[in-house]
Amino acid sequence: MSVAKVTELSCTSNESFEDAIRQGIARANKTLRGVRSAWVKEQRVNVGEDGTVEFQANILVTFILEG
Repeated sequence: MSVAKVTELSCTSNESFEDAIRQGIARANKTLRGVRSAWVKEQRVNVGEDGTVEFQANILVTFILEG
């Protein structure tokens, strides 16, 4: 039997949603062992006063608990 846990991450990128998601999963893999999947919960674009665009994705990362 295995037990999994889900944690929510907010990821940002100046390039794209895909880049934000990839960075979030890469960061999760540095901290969490047993990452199995991720679900994109929400996407949004933040626009700065100077017109700059930042892509934000909130993802739910599933990982297997040890022991």
